[in-house]
Amino acid sequence: MPMINSLADHLDDIRAWRHDIHAHPELQYDVHRTAALVAEKLEAFGLDEVVTGIGRTGVVGVIRGRGQNSGKTIGLRSDMDALPIQEIRDLPHKSQTDGKMHACGHDGHTAMLLGAARHLAENRDFDGTVVVIFQPAEEGGAGGKAMVDDGMMERFGIQEVYGMHNVPGMPVGTFASKVGPLMAAADHIEITIEGKGAHAAMPHNGVDTVLIASAVVQALQGIVSRNVDPLDQAVVSITQIHAGDAFNVIPQVAELAGTVRTFLPETRDLVERRIAEVCAGVGAAYGASITANYTRNYPATVNHADQTGFALDVAAEIVGESGVQRDMDGMMGGEDFSFMLLERPGNFIFVGNGDTAGLHHPEYDFNDDAIPYGCSYWISLVERSMPLTA
Repeated sequence: MPMINSLADHLDDIRAWRHDIHAHPELQYDVHRTAALVAEKLEAFGLDEVVTGIGRTGVVGVIRGRGQNSGKTIGLRSDMDALPIQEIRDLPHKSQTDGKMHACGHDGHTAMLLGAARHLAENRDFDGTVVVIFQPAEEGGAGGKAMVDDGMMERFGIQEVYGMHNVPGMPVGTFASKVGPLMAAADHIEITIEGKGAHAAMPHNGVDTVLIASAVVQALQGIVSRNVDPLDQAVVSITQIHAGDAFNVIPQVAELAGTVRTFLPETRDLVERRIAEVCAGVGAAYGASITANYTRNYPATVNHADQTGFALDVAAEIVGESGVQRDMDGMMGGEDFSFMLLERPGNFIFVGNGDTAGLHHPEYDFNDDAIPYGCSYWISLVERSMPLTA
């Protein structure tokens, strides 16, 4: 691999940063220790500007190249937060906090961008400005939106923005992305069913919310199979059902919750509308009152054509064309980098994590062998995007 030569001298440091962050996981916006570590490192690297508190606890660093004729500014983003999962693998850098762990590799993402920032600040072999973005609350907190809403794009003059995520099962030393919708919109549904409580031995005196909840779950699955175009993709998953406290009581209320994943805006609109209609119909059929609340969380992550082609070309220079998948299948997982791509053209790319446990699994650990590939990608992206001219 044509790894950036100077990275070899810093790999031990980057691994150490990653292990330290892994051992001290923090959730959503409560990433104060991680953000402080990031800001401290960026200051030590000699960045031109380091700003904290963007999007509540995000950190932004500015690196100006030796040339400033292009007038170009690009943003590179990583995420910092962990997950509320108990780590079960016995690692030297295992989580020191019960019930929290870096089960999605954000520790690796942060360390790789720090490593790239160090190189870029020391060498500055580019014509333009790099903005390194360290984001909180990717795991359900919409930290990407919070940073955008704080005016980050305008304040730092970002014209293009790029993100990266690791993928278990994809070989180390490979990259993958695609033009257009790459990851799905991730929405939340909450359904409340109010019937009539009764003695379980006399169900005719009540309106059985448990039975109705079962009917709702079954009926909702017909939305994807019978309302969504078979050539499109959507997922409706009910993941929670809460009803009752006693074995001999038909409960008055049942509550359901779940998630909806879609790629296209029109499909998102269709599924939201049909959920409301299905719930109203089932409620009428059983004589219950059903309220469905649909919350739009992360929009679909949609890559821009020019920036995606460029990003994949950069990846191919690092690992060779055989190591790059240019038209990967979309993923139904959500990603709040989508908010940044709504504001500026850019690309989200995947880097291989090798044969490891899956994301959000209690045995997952970011693969340190992926670090030189991720760092080299960031550095090459900058230097190719904004080359110095004589």
